[in-house]
Amino acid sequence: MLELKNVSFGVSDDGREKTILKDVSLTIHDRQLVVVTGPNGGGKSTLAKVIAGIEKPTAGKILLNGEDITDMSITERANKGIAFAFQQPVRFKGINVLDLIRIATGKNMSAADACRYLSAVGLCAKDYIDREVSGNLSGGELKRIEIATVIARASKFSVFDEPEAGIDLWSFKNLVEVFRRIRAEIEDSSIMIISHQERILEIADEIIMLKDGEIAKKGKKEDVLPGLLGTGAAIGGCRKIEEEKGGYVC
Repeated sequence: MLELKNVSFGVSDDGREKTILKDVSLTIHDRQLVVVTGPNGGGKSTLAKVIAGIEKPTAGKILLNGEDITDMSITERANKGIAFAFQQPVRFKGINVLDLIRIATGKNMSAADACRYLSAVGLCAKDYIDREVSGNLSGGELKRIEIATVIARASKFSVFDEPEAGIDLWSFKNLVEVFRRIRAEIEDSSIMIISHQERILEIADEIIMLKDGEIAKKGKKEDVLPGLLGTGAAIGGCRKIEEEKGGYVC
């Protein structure tokens, strides 16, 4: 279980303090899939980074299974079971896909064992297992490889920042199924996804709408989703785009 208690985050902008997150409190229980949505600039990605340890809150506390992890580094949090998938995956020159999956699991696994994680995200393992995780891969390929590493880690709490960005429609449809499988197959795991996509919102147990750094609305999918789909104003003046994916732009 992950808890945020009165978490705020601010930065200095030309000598002036700018608050990005304002007194955010929420609880994500084990085996929950939570989707955070809302207008651009509302603080969604910052919230994800604060949970992962990339940024540290300026106020408040973060607890993982009752343990205070507020001051822990990203590495310490990873060791505690928090995984983070970037909106724009990191490229690793000199590291191949097999090495990356081995690093994620902390095991010197065989290529055959590593290949099943690539297959889970729709990649032909034999075509990718020895490839370098660098500029010779497309953004969509990198995204799927990164998600494969998160699956391989079997983390207790996984954060995905707009995982649909840069991937094709076929991959997107399979991505939704991957999230279902992570929740179903990894015992006591929880997932947070930052997304505008309707199909991802539809698989959520709970939806949180973040606007101007504050939680504007949160609740069970069946209570929150109809309002989001009924009017773009519900998510801060967003308009619907990409009917095949079902999403919004703000």
